[in-house]
Amino acid sequence: MSASWIAKLNESDSRLHKEDVIKQALEASVLGSTNAQIFLGLLKACYNPFVTFNVRQVPDTVGVVDAENPWREFNELLVRLSKRQLTGNAARDAIEEIAYRFDSVEWNNFCAPVIRRDMRAGISDKTINKICKKTEYEIPVFGCQLATNSEGRPEMKGIKRLEPKLDGVRVLMMVIPSDDGEVSVISLSRNGKVFENFTHIEKQIADNWIKMVRKAATSNLSMGFVLDGEVIGNTFQELMRQARRKENVQADDSVFNIFDIVPLEDFRRGYWNAQLSKRIKILEDMRPIIDNMPNVELLPHIMVDLDTAEGRDVLHRYAKDQVNAGFEGIMIKDVGAPYECKRNTFWMKWKPTITVDLEVIGVEEGTGRNVGRLGALVCSGVDDGKTIDVNVGSGFSDADRDSLWSDRNMVIGRTVEILCDVITQNQDGTYSLRFPRFVRFRDDK
Repeated sequence: MSASWIAKLNESDSRLHKEDVIKQALEASVLGSTNAQIFLGLLKACYNPFVTFNVRQVPDTVGVVDAENPWREFNELLVRLSKRQLTGNAARDAIEEIAYRFDSVEWNNFCAPVIRRDMRAGISDKTINKICKKTEYEIPVFGCQLATNSEGRPEMKGIKRLEPKLDGVRVLMMVIPSDDGEVSVISLSRNGKVFENFTHIEKQIADNWIKMVRKAATSNLSMGFVLDGEVIGNTFQELMRQARRKENVQADDSVFNIFDIVPLEDFRRGYWNAQLSKRIKILEDMRPIIDNMPNVELLPHIMVDLDTAEGRDVLHRYAKDQVNAGFEGIMIKDVGAPYECKRNTFWMKWKPTITVDLEVIGVEEGTGRNVGRLGALVCSGVDDGKTIDVNVGSGFSDADRDSLWSDRNMVIGRTVEILCDVITQNQDGTYSLRFPRFVRFRDDK
């Protein structure tokens, strides 16, 4: 059974164990195992950030055994869902009909999680790609424009656009028209994970997208576009609780602050050569429409010339004012730069403290008074071109240590924000963090 591979993944919390299971499946698929091929193919469908099934409720079944398990028809259903050939009640009915043609074990543990895009197996696309790179099962990488720390950068010169750095959730609103004139608006994190609970914002954009395109000075938005921005709420912690909550959602007061726009096709290929000044002009042309949306705004900004003493003074005053106003810091953007889906100096950030976002790759039990609960998160990742490996053992409450240790399988693969004094280089050439402190999980990343 294909679901048996999921059971194997969950036999251990070890990252090496999970990689070994995927390696076994890949080897079995090469030898012709249909179950392994189905398993890996549907893992790709589940984790592919450019595929969405536009379904929020997927039923489980009870007691179905010895069913036909029509995998080919299930794959066809996924294609129809992703292309929005099935929507609304028709999609719901098609899913319910095929659910009872699978054994409950297969459907509940494998098929339904694929449609929900949540395997709950303690793996990520990085885990899969480490084993399946350069095979047909490799997961496409989702990306967006990312900022570099501005300190000491020679690029801190010329005309720059300054914006407040919001303490919210980075959200990419994908506006996807269909052949029948309908449109889907999907909220994605910077890593391509779907946000379920910003439907009030999605509806406002869907209701106005044609008017927005007509106002724009370019025609290539009619095939779809991506609005890049930040959703903010009363507080970051409350916003994150609401962003992925399954029920009792209270996110209707959250506001989407737009700071960039990219045609859908160019976003998917990871690059649009239009200068930021042109992209901002498109958004400004759309302002009459955006201003009528109660939960959508354009991000305010000022312009400075960093080649002048006056411009540098304005930047310092602006940064101080934004921090005093409660923002994280400021963003410094090159108005002549294209949009590129990777980290570079086209966008730079200034913050009064240094934070780094890394992936949790392991957990360690504590010692002394922390025996039997979390001691440290083992974190790894790349920031500013430096591969960082660090154990983060401070910044946790006793309740955090207890809950994270009891649910440690679900911690692996999550992104954590770490506060530190500076990135340091070890004697062997690797990098770590000085005085790392846990700040929060960033499930939007």
